[in-house]
Amino acid sequence: MSSSNLEILAYEDTPLGPLCLRRRELLNAPGTVVTEVTLNHEFLMSSRNTSSERALARVALEMHTGRELRVLIGGLGLGYTAQAALASDRVREVEVVEFLPQVIDWVQRDLIPLSAELKGDERVRILADDIYARLAAEPAERFDLILIDVDHAPDDHLNRDNDFFYSREGLERARRHLAEDGVLGVWSYAESSPFAEALRDTFEEVRLEPVTFYVETVGEETTDWLFFAR
Repeated sequence: MSSSNLEILAYEDTPLGPLCLRRRELLNAPGTVVTEVTLNHEFLMSSRNTSSERALARVALEMHTGRELRVLIGGLGLGYTAQAALASDRVREVEVVEFLPQVIDWVQRDLIPLSAELKGDERVRILADDIYARLAAEPAERFDLILIDVDHAPDDHLNRDNDFFYSREGLERARRHLAEDGVLGVWSYAESSPFAEALRDTFEEVRLEPVTFYVETVGEETTDWLFFAR
């Protein structure tokens, strides 16, 4: 770790703006090292607080009673949603779709904490693609769980091309990619009544799950929101 407690592991231009992977030691917790991602100079995620990313997979698995489950994850991030899905012996395979190939390269270069774990599990496959374009197209195959963690929130998108997914028509198309009794899960940093209503218009069962955790760097609690539909 450098004298400034910050190490830049990767810094690359992308269609969504500069993408940075960094590692730093927390000043308020000496010896604790975290990995963080920023996009277009805005904080995106950290390995310090991963409870909501892991809960996205955990709650969806609780809602599905089947075995030999096929899971599609939109957004690799630091890999914690994929890790939580793979922790279940009911999961047969996990396919992760990541829009930015640079993020996939971090795994291949062992730059993120879960690199070895993800590469070492033969059930997982990671590929570069646009999850929203894929869900808008006719399904070539169907999944038991589809978990989306790409945008900040249903009303705060990384890319305007993502808008369609959050509409009733977009959700209807996404629904066709689910197998019988399939579950859709969407991560968000904020509650969204319009998106919840669109889900209720499209699916038989909708569940909102708040995940509250303490953020040491700012000294207060924050809440992420998970949207589930079956």
